[in-house]
Amino acid sequence: MATSYSQLTHRQVWLEQEPEDVRIHYVEAEPPAGTPKKGTILLIHGFPETSYQFRHVIPPLSSAGYHVIAPDYRGAGYSSRPTTGYTKKVLATDLHTLLTSKLGIQDPVHVIGHDIGGMVAHAYAHLFPSSCASLIWGECPLPGTSVYDTYKFSPGLWHFSFHSVPNLPELLVTGHEKQYIKHFYDRLAMNPTAYTEEDLDFYATQYAAPGAMRAGFNVYRAFEENKVDNQKWLQEKGKVKVRAMLLSGEGTFGPLGSEESAREVDEDVKVGKVEGSGH
Repeated sequence: MATSYSQLTHRQVWLEQEPEDVRIHYVEAEPPAGTPKKGTILLIHGFPETSYQFRHVIPPLSSAGYHVIAPDYRGAGYSSRPTTGYTKKVLATDLHTLLTSKLGIQDPVHVIGHDIGGMVAHAYAHLFPSSCASLIWGECPLPGTSVYDTYKFSPGLWHFSFHSVPNLPELLVTGHEKQYIKHFYDRLAMNPTAYTEEDLDFYATQYAAPGAMRAGFNVYRAFEENKVDNQKWLQEKGKVKVRAMLLSGEGTFGPLGSEESAREVDEDVKVGKVEGSGH
């Protein structure tokens, strides 16, 4: 029988309590007793999702010998929703603090990020290369790359601009969270029926919580600052030297799975495709 999200181990820790409450919720799974341990995997979700998106992959990864940690990053899911701190630099630092200072994990970890999580994962590898055993990221045009500049105003990425407008997205989406997030699942999935009504209700409840959509939009509002950070790191440190893979769905929207984007920022990168998958 498949393990449900609620049956996984859930915990939360406080990274800060002043000036604002920064509390990070995470899901954790250890390898079964007697299974040789292969290391730690950090899974970083996208938008409009949470750690819930990894519920089906956490059990097989842990059964294979990995210690798996899937947080809700700042502002998402069961984590707190402070008013500031939504650059990928801050989100990555939050997760590094969670692993190293709060959970005591000192060995390099395998960092995997999807969508917004891909941007956070890449920032993690740039900021903390000695803490990364490998990097898998994708499904995002990374701010600071030529692909991002080319496509950020394209019709397919209309939400980049919409989410960046102050206050208006919150006004228009409040009370319609389920319909709004369902639009992205229906449009970007190769198999929209993969999202059950239970899944939609779970995500809608999470994103209808006070401040949740504002926090989600703030992640997009930070893109131009992320662009500056990524270009600065590239200039000062060069390309990310952690062995990397750009992983995308077979049916993803073009710029979200851009190999060109990865070649601009990663020194040692392979390209992978997930058959039968969209975004």
